[in-house]
Amino acid sequence: MTTASELHEQTARAELAAWREAMVKPPSALQAAAKGLQTRINNLIPEKVHQAVSKVIEQMTRGILVGSDFVTPPPRAGLTLAQREALVRKAIDGYRNVATVEGGVAGAGGFLLAAADFPALIAIKIKLLFEIAALYGHDGQAWRERLYILSIFQLAFSSPDHRRDVYERLTGDDQPATPADFDWRRFQQEYRDYIDLAKLAQLLPVVGAPIGAIVNFRLIEQLGTTAMNAYRARWFA
Repeated sequence: MTTASELHEQTARAELAAWREAMVKPPSALQAAAKGLQTRINNLIPEKVHQAVSKVIEQMTRGILVGSDFVTPPPRAGLTLAQREALVRKAIDGYRNVATVEGGVAGAGGFLLAAADFPALIAIKIKLLFEIAALYGHDGQAWRERLYILSIFQLAFSSPDHRRDVYERLTGDDQPATPADFDWRRFQQEYRDYIDLAKLAQLLPVVGAPIGAIVNFRLIEQLGTTAMNAYRARWFA
């Protein structure tokens, strides 16, 4: 007779298989056209601007990662996959609710608050990833694990081509070993291009608040699903 734990693992394996297919799926014609337009726009931006933005994103993200030393939970041991994932889903729900409220407030507050939502949302997302890593039994204090967390971030918020590249590096154990090996410029460009349109809509009068709430809700939901499957892959390996 199949136990509840075994049934959960069967479901998790099926969801992981579907997720793996999505990670290597080529872009649709619409996605390819949108990415082409974004690339042309990026090419028009002066190199000094790209470098400056990359540096800001790198410093901000590094600061969040280092600051997580003080709040990173220890790895959880002795739990089944089903027990771990019940806690993971609870964590995702909690962070999603926080991000939804924050997005709604920022959307209602005009340009300055909407701009402030960008770093705030990154902080919420990375803190969620640290908690998920610990719940699956991984040590977020290690820099290699932190870079794995950033790779999960890219899997969730990148164009299909870049997402496939990141996925293939992870599955081939070719992830960056140190922060110096990490491609910060590609990180910020992909993330910015991925969420630009949705976050720009947050600046619209009247509808900015509900759009900000919905966008943040969906972004956290997407990140949580990506993280669960990335850690499932390591669990079953």
